[in-house]
Amino acid sequence: MASLLARGLVAASLAAATQAVAQEKVTYMLPAPQVLPAFAPWMLAQHLGYYKAEGFDVTFVVGKGGVDVGKQVGVGNAAVGGGLGDTPIFVRATDVPVKAVALLGGGALMVVVARADRGITKLEDLKGKTVTTLAFQDTTYFALLGSLASVGLSSKDLNIQAVGPRGVPAFVLEGKADACACVPDWEIEVVEGLQKKTVSMPSKDFFPSMAQAILASDETIKSKPKLVEGMVRATLKGMKFIMDDPDKAAAEYVKAMPVHAGKEKLMAAILRNFVERTYKGQDKLGMIDPKRLEAVQSFYLKQGIITKATPVAELYTNDFVK
Repeated sequence: MASLLARGLVAASLAAATQAVAQEKVTYMLPAPQVLPAFAPWMLAQHLGYYKAEGFDVTFVVGKGGVDVGKQVGVGNAAVGGGLGDTPIFVRATDVPVKAVALLGGGALMVVVARADRGITKLEDLKGKTVTTLAFQDTTYFALLGSLASVGLSSKDLNIQAVGPRGVPAFVLEGKADACACVPDWEIEVVEGLQKKTVSMPSKDFFPSMAQAILASDETIKSKPKLVEGMVRATLKGMKFIMDDPDKAAAEYVKAMPVHAGKEKLMAAILRNFVERTYKGQDKLGMIDPKRLEAVQSFYLKQGIITKATPVAELYTNDFVK
């Protein structure tokens, strides 16, 4: 009897220890509200228990765009965060020690979507037009600037308005703006809302802007490598779930984000768009291409969007992509 009791106590202790590990709290900072479908890989990783399986109790907080997230992660206000693969280029240039540790796709996140009834058929036609963007500290804004520069335009040639996450597509739908620096979920909203009377111009057609990335500081990478590795693995698993079956993923996503209840078909269309626009194109999921990163930085430097370059090896690491 005593032996059984002892074994029971050992089992209880082991269970308690496992639970304690599972409750390690992690703050993940997103560049925009987590209800946006752009963050479906993260929300699915949470909903399907992928983070919990890695031993993490994740809390999502919201920053003011990707560059702001990079800065907050760099000073330790969040363990990890999200931006574009381009983000470390901007924050390292201001001496903030942040790297991209995984890239969610081989495509790009930003796509310019314009109203066809405003005489826009190509990027050059944006001259003199009103274009919405999330925030002037968001990396999609810099991707917009890079795209514009490739056709000889600058921010001075347009009326660019930072209108927050809901305003980006809404202003275009309501006719208050001619185009938006959109992500694939907003693209679907605008295209369907205007009954396909739109023109889509993906940033990757103009310069090698990148997909969303997981960001971590040099200090976190050094002191908590298991945390970084686990967050990368769980998030990529969420993305893979979408890629394998967008319709099934949409149904699960709506369970995770009840605010989208009744919009399963729309969510499925959005997730399929992410698969095609953003997630495809990597030989190994999560892997960052240093040549592409170097090309993006060189472009930003040449166009004066940044004033100094950072050694590419300081901008990323693939050590956590297994």
